[in-house]
Amino acid sequence: MNEIIFLIEESIEGGFEAKALGHSIFTEAETIPELKIMIKDSVKCHFDTNELPKLIRLHFVKDEVMAL
Repeated sequence: MNEIIFLIEESIEGGFEAKALGHSIFTEAETIPELKIMIKDSVKCHFDTNELPKLIRLHFVKDEVMAL
């Protein structure tokens, strides 16, 4: 596997949540720098050393609501 993609969203409680597409990997943190560390650790725990993806892509999702 060359790449794994994570969807990053702001948490309702504050901070950020990350969910991997196609894998059961979920993590959260208070800041983006902390989240990046948590994602790397989660990926290393989920895969064997010889199966680790070469790249981790972060896709930031932000909902915005406007009143009319």
